Amino acid sequence: MSKTGIIFDIKKYAIHDGPGIRTTIFFKGCSMACQWCHNPESKNVGIEKFVVKDRVKKSTKHEIVGYEMSVDEVMEKIEKDRVFYDESNGGVTFSGGEPLVQINFLLELLKRCKKTDLHTVVDTSGEVSWKDFEKIQKYVDLFLYDIKIIDEELHKKYTGVSNKRAHKNLMKLIDEGNNVELRIPLIPGITDTDKNINQIIQFISLLSPLPNVTLLAYNPLNRDKLDKFNLINHLGKLKVQSKQKLLEIKQQFMDQGINATLGE
Repeated sequence: MSKTGIIFDIKKYAIHDGPGIRTTIFFKGCSMACQWCHNPESKNVGIEKFVVKDRVKKSTKHEIVGYEMSVDEVMEKIEKDRVFYDESNGGVTFSGGEPLVQINFLLELLKRCKKTDLHTVVDTSGEVSWKDFEKIQKYVDLFLYDIKIIDEELHKKYTGVSNKRAHKNLMKLIDEGNNVELRIPLIPGITDTDKNINQIIQFISLLSPLPNVTLLAYNPLNRDKLDKFNLINHLGKLKVQSKQKLLEIKQQFMDQGINATLGE
């Protein structure tokens, strides 16, 4: 088993990555290439050097993204905030990137967390082998699982891959009794269209039990990061949805008996 992995960030006191106050560990590497990704610098697993823009000095500089950490080093960071987890029913969230890309490292961390009775969340796109889910599911208290686009060709266009494996893995996770919360990124003109929302609702309605859904408004942080790291912006400048638009989308889910909330 892997005793080290590549992390690109650790966020303490996170309150939007699962229940309670959490520490979120961001793994480098992803199996999708979503054009709206908040962390486009995380796609490749390895440690990378980027030429980034320094807006203050109006110049460029080099920035290293990613660093190697051992299981012990990550657990030391996590354990420092146990008092906050205990008081808020929080815990640890593994995100990315796609944490299952570094499956052996993730597995070791999950095992260590469960040995010390820490609540665990894995934030995933589902675009990995089912065998990887089989390795970790008994150590995961909650999966935060993305659904993006139902139309397969559009999914390929905007994420670089088919959605068939991710959707199949989701159905298996729920069938096997895992605790799953769906997250839907609402990207203007792409995932928030009436057609896609209706197709997502139809898809979710086939799942039993019905999972809770969190709707995530578009965040222009993607655009800022693409600019910072000199990466290609395929979507241009998208307009953030109005609160009214978000409430209308939420109501569409609620009308079909699907519990939906607006996330951040």
